Parts: sequence; structure tokens; C-alpha cells
Amino acid sequence: MATMMQNIAGMGAMTDQVIATDLLISAKAGIKNIAIAITESSTPEVRSALQQQFNDAVQLHEQVSNYMISNGYYHPQDVQEQLRVDLNASQTALNLTNQ
Repeated sequence: MATMMQNIAGMGAMTDQVIATDLLISAKAGIKNIAIAITESSTPEVRSALQQQFNDAVQLHEQVSNYMISNGYYHPQDVQEQLRVDLNASQTALNLTNQ
């Protein structure tokens, strides 16, 4: 376990990528859930509050996406490059457990 933690600690860029990816996935899930809640809300006050949360979640998604794009972690316009990045991240994660 100590070796694995040492390996993770020395992987600053990969750790940033993992955290950013997790945040992006969470923002996407939040957007979907809030959209559903808006359609299910019964009062204008609740709907208004949820719409503000929805707007905030979309803004967070944009900020995280821009961060990931600028750091080369996310390539929404280039599927082949995104696949290469994802495969590299997967291989790195697998290598952590082998050390």
C-alpha cells in the first residue's frame, strides 16, 4: 500500500487529470438530474431555484471542460486523440496496481 501511495504522490499531472475527469462526470450527472427535477417541480419558486442550479452546473461543466482541454486531458473534437488519452490513463492506472 505504501508503494502505491508513493506512486500516486509522484503523479501530479495524472492526479489532476483524474480529479478533473471525476468533476466533469459529476457535473454532467448533476445537469441531467437537475433537468429532470425541473420537469418534475410543481411550483414556480422551486422551478426557479432549480433553473439557477442548472445554470450554475452548466457553467461549472464549461469551466472544467476548458481546464481539461487547455491541459490536454480532454479532446471533445478529436475522438481518436481522446481515445489515446483514455487508453494511456487506463494503462497508467493498471500499472499502479502492479507495482
